[in-house]
Amino acid sequence: MFAATSAGTTLLAAEAPPPFTVARVFTEVEVDNWLTLGLVLAAGLYLYGVHRLRLRGDHWPVLRTVFFLGPGLGGIAAVTLSGLGAYDTTLLSVHMVQHMVLSMIAPIFLALGAPVTLALRTLPVRPRKRLLAVVHSRIARIYTFPLVAFAIFVVNPFALYFTDLYRFTLEHGWAHELVHAHFIATGCVFFWPLLGLDPLPGRWPYPGRALLMLLSVPFHTVLGLTIMQSTTLFGGDWYPSLRLTWADPWADQQVAGGILWAGGEFVSVTMLAVLVAQWIRQAEREARRVDRELDRQEARQRAAETAEAEAATAPTAPGTPA
Repeated sequence: MFAATSAGTTLLAAEAPPPFTVARVFTEVEVDNWLTLGLVLAAGLYLYGVHRLRLRGDHWPVLRTVFFLGPGLGGIAAVTLSGLGAYDTTLLSVHMVQHMVLSMIAPIFLALGAPVTLALRTLPVRPRKRLLAVVHSRIARIYTFPLVAFAIFVVNPFALYFTDLYRFTLEHGWAHELVHAHFIATGCVFFWPLLGLDPLPGRWPYPGRALLMLLSVPFHTVLGLTIMQSTTLFGGDWYPSLRLTWADPWADQQVAGGILWAGGEFVSVTMLAVLVAQWIRQAEREARRVDRELDRQEARQRAAETAEAEAATAPTAPGTPA
């Protein structure tokens, strides 16, 4: 990256990166880190699971695969391995784009890809039992409990940006990469129980999930406005020390807050609509199930009435008392 080295030293003015442009998103690609290996491995395992199902003649929805590989893993790659990743310690606004994608957009589509369900349908018996044990473990129950996940999702950004922790991540590459992983994990913990298709313990009914999603809408508004109105620069003197002639740290911080505000509201409202759509589909499936059960009961009742009528009208055998 331009803004930090492995030793966490600040760039000299002569080493300052060139102006950030859309073209540099595609030209400043970095694929030589641990995240590349993780993304390739995750995609390979997912595709292998789909292949196993097809060999057995089982169906796996194409849309789930598209969600998991496209906006899910692809979204992570787009903001970390491209030029966005190269400028994420140079411009706070670029970092905020990463924040939005890693903590909200990518986790949502990873959840809609249902990777746990895919694993449960393809793994051998012993690994499948181990995975089920992990999914239903006490730790998983605690962290995926909606109120706990909501608290983690809301508190973490404030703990990062309004303390010296953010400056520490700018100075140390390993901490910066750890924050990326933390964003993804936090988003998965929050969105998986709300929108995901995998079997998770303690999942709330749809009215409770919709209420929690609605409560998350103003969160990014508050955070974004707080950043825009802040009288101090995030990261202390980190951004001014880069001496960028083509970017003003104060103006960039205003843009960063606006991205968090507008982007957060858009994603939250969109996902609320997705949740409501899931709720409606689930209600329709339940109504069809009830209709089928009522039809079966009505058919059994008609059969019983028919049998009684036939028994009542059957001729009495000779010598049998009437």
